[in-house]
Amino acid sequence: MNTDITASAKPEYPVIDRNPPFTKTVANFNTLDYLRLTTIAGVSVTVGYLSGIKPNIRGPSMVTGGLIGVLGGFMYAYQNSCGRLMGFFPNDGEVAQYKK
Repeated sequence: MNTDITASAKPEYPVIDRNPPFTKTVANFNTLDYLRLTTIAGVSVTVGYLSGIKPNIRGPSMVTGGLIGVLGGFMYAYQNSCGRLMGFFPNDGEVAQYKK
């Protein structure tokens, strides 16, 4: 089984880094990535709080929802950043930045 992503899909945009490391991907987060991360985390905290049926479990439920939201938001932002670096998502800003 071939697990190489480039075998199944070809990038539509300029490739900046075919296999970006973790640090480069996180450093490439833009404002929209951070906005998505905080929005997902904020919604998850609220849902966690409201899903606590009894008042004494609302706190732990809110913390759990917040942790899930932060991790989910980070993974979504990471996916978008990595996709831009690998040329699978529109990356005009990254192309201009890395041309220098």
